[in-house]
Amino acid sequence: MTIAPPLSQGWGYGIVLGLGAVFAFGMILVTWTLKRYNHELQTSEMFSTAGRTVKSGLVASAVVSSWTWAATLLQSSGIAYRYGVSGPFWYASGATVQILLFATIAIELKRRAPNAHTFLEVIKARYGVNAHIVFIVFGLMTNILVTAMLLTGGSAVVSSLTGMPTPAACFLLPLGVVMYTMFGGIKATFLTDWVHTFMLLIIILIFALTTYATSDILGSPQAVFDLLVKAAADHPVDGNAGGSYLTMKSTQGAIFFVINIVGNFGTVFLDNGYYNKAIAASPVHALPGYIMGGISWFAIPWLMATTMGLAALALEGNPAFPTYPNRMASADVSAGLVVPFAAIALLGKGGAVAVLLIVFMAVTSASSAELIAVSSIFTYDIYQTYIEPTASGKKLIYMSHAMVVGFGLFMAAFSVGLFYAGISMGYLYVMMGVIISSAVIPATLTIMWGGHNAWAATLTPPLGLICALIAWLVTAQKTCGSLDVDCTGSNNPMLAGNVVALLSPLIFTPLFTVIFGVDKYDWASMAAIRKGDDHDMAAEAHVDLELVPGEREHTADEEEVEQAKLLSASKIAKATTVVLTLALLVLWPMPMYGSGYIFSEKFFAGWVVVGIIWIIGSLCCVGIYPVWEGKDALAFTIKAIYLDVTGKKHPSTFHTSTATYIGEEKETGGTETPEAKDVVEAKIIAG
Repeated sequence: MTIAPPLSQGWGYGIVLGLGAVFAFGMILVTWTLKRYNHELQTSEMFSTAGRTVKSGLVASAVVSSWTWAATLLQSSGIAYRYGVSGPFWYASGATVQILLFATIAIELKRRAPNAHTFLEVIKARYGVNAHIVFIVFGLMTNILVTAMLLTGGSAVVSSLTGMPTPAACFLLPLGVVMYTMFGGIKATFLTDWVHTFMLLIIILIFALTTYATSDILGSPQAVFDLLVKAAADHPVDGNAGGSYLTMKSTQGAIFFVINIVGNFGTVFLDNGYYNKAIAASPVHALPGYIMGGISWFAIPWLMATTMGLAALALEGNPAFPTYPNRMASADVSAGLVVPFAAIALLGKGGAVAVLLIVFMAVTSASSAELIAVSSIFTYDIYQTYIEPTASGKKLIYMSHAMVVGFGLFMAAFSVGLFYAGISMGYLYVMMGVIISSAVIPATLTIMWGGHNAWAATLTPPLGLICALIAWLVTAQKTCGSLDVDCTGSNNPMLAGNVVALLSPLIFTPLFTVIFGVDKYDWASMAAIRKGDDHDMAAEAHVDLELVPGEREHTADEEEVEQAKLLSASKIAKATTVVLTLALLVLWPMPMYGSGYIFSEKFFAGWVVVGIIWIIGSLCCVGIYPVWEGKDALAFTIKAIYLDVTGKKHPSTFHTSTATYIGEEKETGGTETPEAKDVVEAKIIAG
């Protein structure tokens, strides 16, 4: 059944190109402003690490934004449509624990390799060339799969809402992202991530309040509850307690949960974008940033899917629903069209515009992180490592820019190919764990265990991949007798492939440890990784490199204080992640699953209210707090702009004596002396 697009193609081109241009122009302006007033010269280090000075609020919003893919909004709602209230929870909990667990990895990375640019540099420093090449392949496969998922899901929604040809959407969605990422580097991704996250949370809140409070056709939890009871009577869910959509006991939902949790380990622990953000975070801000980000993110898929997925179920029998009087086709659910169809039924054209906006935000913000991740890998792990080890800062940043453009073009073309091959976002989402998860445990042991030897690190990921592919395809052949897209994309084959991929290292790692022995690694080679040399760029710009944020060399005493703080943060991270993981995976859902409880009307209303309160908390945490946290730097920059524009004081005499001092004082816990501040101010005024 063909659904007429509710919006014209002009809407599609206007938002994709118009908003992309606005963000690109905005980041060019921000980059120029930071350079003029804050000494933020766009060196190779600044491009890829933001000077390692980003605070917890922006780290949290960047984590939320990077983890909010098109799939976060679209796939989660599709799962809710298929399995009911259990789907949103399983999606959210199965993808939140990775962020919480990654907080420990982030702290250990900063503690043991403070000058690293990518996690692959750490692999090279510890194991050598062979393991490095293996992990480059797995790292790039992760980035390609994630970006393909973003573009296939995003382009499908843009096409269904506006009639824009899908290939055009695949090429135009990354265009603005490539522009602002190239000009602003990872700092651009942090700032645009904040804008994207803020707008996204507001729109999700509008959807939730419309569905459960103000809508003429729904308007209350009771109305949604009654229609879900009717839907279960009309078409009960196979494997759910009582066939109900209002229960956590769902056999297929639980299978999806396992696939989800396994696949997402790979897309966090092997995605260089998350290591980039850990590296860019100020040492004392990495832990709170990742914990706040993980907890804040949970509410996004949970409330979004509990709202839009259940609204689609409730409204299928309403003439306002686009497929009325038919149910949604399985292919449309897999393509991510549950959200746009529900939004159109609830809000008409306004709902379609809102979905177009949030999909644009999700695709572009997460794509920006992927562009930086791939750019860093090519620049530092391929170009500087194997082609020109003595490359200057200018050459490194040129390579970074070239790879941002190159990867953007490659992924646009690749996504068009997937579209014509009939591969959807939903298929990629459940398949990614099969491809990449065999490298998760070896990557984690690299940072966490000194006994992990180079042979285990090198051989385990490819052997695990082979086993996972065999398990996936053999199960598909046995269960449905063919190897087409529908069969290989079904739950049982994907479950087999994902579980084998993640757990195969539990066999191979001990085996290779027995054969080749326990390593006795002392972590020294990781600590020896050095920053890029940007003196040529500083000289060309007539700037003292010591005054560029993040470029000042720390004294031995400062490094000792920093290491002590990181060690303390590491202990807190391990305890916090264990408690939160147990709460989200066991203590909260399992009693409800085991009892087969079917929600009452009051319980369902409470469930929804908790979700709305949580999303408001997320908005405060990653939308408002970063502004409050950066108020001193914002005030300083606004004052400098005012003095410059009115001709009262030129930036050369005002610059960042205060801003630099504020940032470093907070980083070091106020240990810098007034004399040191005077020296910095004198150097700036003199320079």
